[in-house]
Amino acid sequence: MIQDPGFGIYVHWPFCQTICPYCDFNVHSATDIDDAAWRDGLLADLKHYAADTPGRTVTSMYFGGGTPSLMPPKTVGAVIDAIGQHWAIADDIEITLETNPTSAERKSFQAFRAAGVNRLSVGIQSLDDKALKFLGRDHSGGDGLKALADAQRIFDRTTFDLIYALPDQSIDDWQQELTAALGHAGGHVSLYQLTIESGTAFHKADIKGGDPDIAADMYDLTQDIMAEHGRPAYEVSNHAIPGDESRHNLCGWRGGDYVGIGPGGHGRITLDGQAFGTHQIHNPARWLEKVGEDGNGTAKRRALSPDDRARELVMMGLRLSEGINTKRFAEVTGIDVHQVIDADAKAQLIAGQFLSETSTHLIATKAGRLVLNGLLDRLIVE
Repeated sequence: MIQDPGFGIYVHWPFCQTICPYCDFNVHSATDIDDAAWRDGLLADLKHYAADTPGRTVTSMYFGGGTPSLMPPKTVGAVIDAIGQHWAIADDIEITLETNPTSAERKSFQAFRAAGVNRLSVGIQSLDDKALKFLGRDHSGGDGLKALADAQRIFDRTTFDLIYALPDQSIDDWQQELTAALGHAGGHVSLYQLTIESGTAFHKADIKGGDPDIAADMYDLTQDIMAEHGRPAYEVSNHAIPGDESRHNLCGWRGGDYVGIGPGGHGRITLDGQAFGTHQIHNPARWLEKVGEDGNGTAKRRALSPDDRARELVMMGLRLSEGINTKRFAEVTGIDVHQVIDADAKAQLIAGQFLSETSTHLIATKAGRLVLNGLLDRLIVE
């Protein structure tokens, strides 16, 4: 039996107290927020998508941003309650909320738990105060560990983020930091290499990332350390004790449907066998205005052809250490995975040990996931 990837709800809160110079998400400074208006807007967006997707069972909710821990717990609770009114809820529902480790946000942890959140994601980013200053963070390494301890006391499931491959960071620096962080880890850890994205403050200031060769060595070291500590990679940047993987992220990576609400939120929903990509209006003020006028903040709803959906799922599925379940792939897209990949490229990548293939799965190896973008460029037929 093929595992059902589930059905998720993503809630985007676009506001931050400060905007990190490396961030390329849809984020805006938090000023003069009308909490009641925003709560009503999110509930209206939910109602709109609930009418499209009746009879589904929600297996995960994810409050992302931005900084969703700036949301009033009352608003978080109202959204969770509304989801329960619109859809059935899985008995083992995963409800994640992202937070920064500032003292002000730590004070709300208990209230978020009471509102229904059962998994907290703490954006520690680094344990080194100098690195945190470079990254534009407004907390210290000590603050990060305090927040994680508080989270683990209140929530059964927690995760935290670290960023590595910073300029001038050595392999020894990263090994020491990661090993120290694992002394405080729960079941899940996300580890991202610093990338300088177009449009970010770092990009505008011509800040360069770390040396690519050193970054590759750091990636290999990271895989080894995490496996030794019982948290192997299940995705390019995500590591977990088996069974503690992020159910919400796995839903998307495995090709499941998910609703996205809030400014810039995107989703994938299947209606009468047709897959659609949805995208909410990016600008918060315009999104709120549109929700008030039309009952939803949708900017686009685009029908995805079987080939478009198939290419998307190749890109998502090869991020996973489990790879692409080819039978599930055919069920979701209606086509065989080999219709959208180049046979010669596949053979060459298998020979080079960047890909492997079984009777049921197509898998990017550890070496393949290290160079995934290049692998996909070669593999996918446009």
